[in-house]
Amino acid sequence: MARASIRFYEELNDFLPASRRKRDIALEFSPPAPVRHLIETLGVPHTEVELILVNGRSVALEQPLADGDRVSVYPMFEALDVTPLVRLRERPLRHVRFLVDAHLGRLARYLRLLGFDTLFYNDLGDQALVRLALAERRVLLTRDRALLMRRELTHGCYLRQGPPRAQLAALVERLDLYRQLRPFTRCMHCNGELAAAPKAEVAARLEPRTRRAFERFWRCRDCGRVYWRGSHWERMQALVEWIRSRPEQASPP
Repeated sequence: MARASIRFYEELNDFLPASRRKRDIALEFSPPAPVRHLIETLGVPHTEVELILVNGRSVALEQPLADGDRVSVYPMFEALDVTPLVRLRERPLRHVRFLVDAHLGRLARYLRLLGFDTLFYNDLGDQALVRLALAERRVLLTRDRALLMRRELTHGCYLRQGPPRAQLAALVERLDLYRQLRPFTRCMHCNGELAAAPKAEVAARLEPRTRRAFERFWRCRDCGRVYWRGSHWERMQALVEWIRSRPEQASPP
């Protein structure tokens, strides 16, 4: 039996019990064991990890550990450039697209509001979700730690407990998505792209009051749903501006 020392940094400590946070953790294991095994044995999904150092050297997830190794595990870096080091993924996703797990439907709608290609199913099994995420190169968003620990999954994010708007703000900040925001370009209902529509083409689908009050309309290319800048749009615009401003203390609108 071999022993290794492992320490997690920053928000990765949220996955650990209080007694193991922000300190070296001594573990016994039977070599050869990949570093991934020790990390996930302690309850931390590998998709939450950006960088692993073993005795000060950057390694991949399948690096076997030896007796006496010291392991440091870091979360995603937002401001620090670690590109000279070995990352755990072959390459980042060029255009971020999302796949949202069950019970996160409101978050999916908010991501579509910001213009992100976001799929949501509440009836797919775990294996189907992983296959879809891999096939379409989507980031899987979930509150299921075990799902993120599936060996084949490469891109995923664990959503902390909280209201959907707070989850949205945390996700945009964590993945630094501010420059990719394209609000009001996708249908919040089906994820289709929106296109400007002449009033005459959509008038038959509008309530009389809406026809009288508004002149500009947009229609989903997939489901045909019609949008206009009414009071609901104003509330959504306030949410978009709150996300863009990255307030430190202000509550979401």
